[in-house]
Formats: sequence, C-alpha cells, structure tokens
Amino acid sequence: MFRGAYYRSIPDATRRLAAASPEEILEPLLPIVDPHHHLVDGARGSYLLDAYLADANGGHNILASVFVESATHYRETGAEALRPVGEIEFVAALQQAGASGRSIKVCEGIVGHASLSDARVVAVLEAEMAAGNGLLKGVRDLVQWDGSEAGHYSTRRAPAHRLLDPDFRRGVASLASRELSLDIWVFHPQLGEFADLLDAFPTTQFVLDHAGTPLGVGPYAACRPEIFATWRTSMAAISQRDNVAVKIGGFGMPYTGFDFHFSDAAPRSAELAGAWGPYVQTCIELFGPSRCMFESNFPADKQTCSYTTLWNAFKRIVAGYSAHEKSALFHGTARRIYRLTLPL
Repeated sequence: MFRGAYYRSIPDATRRLAAASPEEILEPLLPIVDPHHHLVDGARGSYLLDAYLADANGGHNILASVFVESATHYRETGAEALRPVGEIEFVAALQQAGASGRSIKVCEGIVGHASLSDARVVAVLEAEMAAGNGLLKGVRDLVQWDGSEAGHYSTRRAPAHRLLDPDFRRGVASLASRELSLDIWVFHPQLGEFADLLDAFPTTQFVLDHAGTPLGVGPYAACRPEIFATWRTSMAAISQRDNVAVKIGGFGMPYTGFDFHFSDAAPRSAELAGAWGPYVQTCIELFGPSRCMFESNFPADKQTCSYTTLWNAFKRIVAGYSAHEKSALFHGTARRIYRLTLPL
C-alpha cells in the first residue's frame, strides 16, 4: 500500500530516536567524512546546521561533510533557473562562518542543484561556482523515476527517461570542463540508462547515490530476492565503467522497503547490519573500496535510525576489512572524489 512520500516527519523521527537507549560507539577513532547530507526547512520540518551538528557530534570521529542539494533557501525572485544559486549562497555562508571554529568541517564541499535540461545551464553553473567560492564540487539534477507507485514516494519527481534526453545530456556535457562531478540518484530499474550515460561522457566524474536504490515497495515489495539479483547484475555492469563512484547508504528511506521506520522502537545497529549487509558487501565487492564511500543521507535516513546507529551499522558490516580498506570507505574516497583538503 502506498503510504505517502515519507512516513515520519523530522520532529517525529527525532522524538522516536531520543527514546532509544544509546549505543556504544564502535571504533571511535576511525576518521569519517560524511559525503552526503542535507539541510532542509520545509513541510516535513526543519533540519539545519545545529540539528546536523547535534547528530554528527554524537561520538563518531566525523571530520567533515559534503552538503547535497535539497531545494532549500532558493532565491525567491529573479530568473527561475538561477534560483537554486540561493541554496549555494546559504550553505557557503554557513561554512565560512564556522570554517575555523568547529571541530567538524561541515559543508566543506557542496553538491548544488542545476536543471541540466535548461538552455541557461552554463550561466547557472558559473553563478553557483562563484557563489560557492571554491566549495562547489558538483551538481545533482532530478532523474529518479519509476512507472509504479514506488515512483510516487518522493515529493520531488523527475520526468520518465530523463537520462536519455538530449537536452539533459547537453547540460551534462558542460560539467567536465569545469571540474564538476555529477551526482545521480536513480532507482534500480534505471541503472541500464545510467550505464549508457556513463559511456556517453567518459571524462565526467559520476557519483551514484544511495547504492542505486534497489526498490522494495509497491510491486517490488514481494520479490526481494529477485530484485536483489537484478540490481546486482546491473551494478556489476555499472562497475565496469571507471568514471563512477558509489555512495553506500540511503537504505533508511522508504523506497528500499526495509520498514524499520514503522516500528515504535528504533532498530539497533546489529539489526541494520544484518538487513543492509548483502547490499553493502555487493557494492564493495564490485567497485572496490577505492570507489565506494559510506554516506549518512541525513535527515532522510533519520526516520529509520540515529546517526550514531547508522555509522555503527556500517562499521559492523566491514569489521573484518583491513585498515586501508576502511580508510577508503569512511573517508578516503569521499576526500578524493570531492577534492577535499583535510588534515588527518
């Protein structure tokens, strides 16, 4: 049954998690760069800098973060295509205000929004690069789509088959020369179209968000083993292209169908590791640690678990990995892909 875009508002998720007993931090000294979080202020509630810092300061060794567009603080006037520049201005101001005074270097990189199909996309990119003052590392445009009810779980929806659209691709062509990467969020049935896009732009750095989002809702809910096999085959094909890295996370969103967010009691990290482990291990097996990075995807994944629990779950899944492999997964890949300059 379709139950709406999100099952828990940010305030409701915060209250639920506050009632849970805290977990001991696993490997508390392991450095982490969180390469994917949002700052939002909208209908589901507010999750701005103080809220993120409250989560990130929970005990894990978070060094820095990368902000990913979330359609907040857009300009309210001016050309429609240029309104997302306001988000860059807002986030860059937050970063600059605390750049030297916080232990966590929040928003050290920014992935902004640009409508790549718009004829004025070059002007938008130039304006966002100027507003970011070196912080803009890439962009993301909406492409996630599915013809079933699963495609309607998001309040921000894209047209069908946008990855194949010539206008969209003309916008993609403007990124590599500006040293901007492209974050792509697709659902698993779109991975074939994504592979075609990778082939069309071999010099552009792509980042596949949320492990390719294997769907587990709507018509996909009753066939998880089959979906896993299909997703794995598609991810194996994607992994043959060397211009893509993968963000591992997003499993706490409704799309994946794990349904931990329905429970009154927040899950423990061991439960999450058991459920998410096969997907995480598959990504690392196919792409290697040097092309994988763990992400929080907060506050979207907050409806399932706390920030502390999420990172504990990832640490449990890779407990047997070498120090070198963990270094790549938890901070090295993110630092390289987003060109972050951070002391360790």
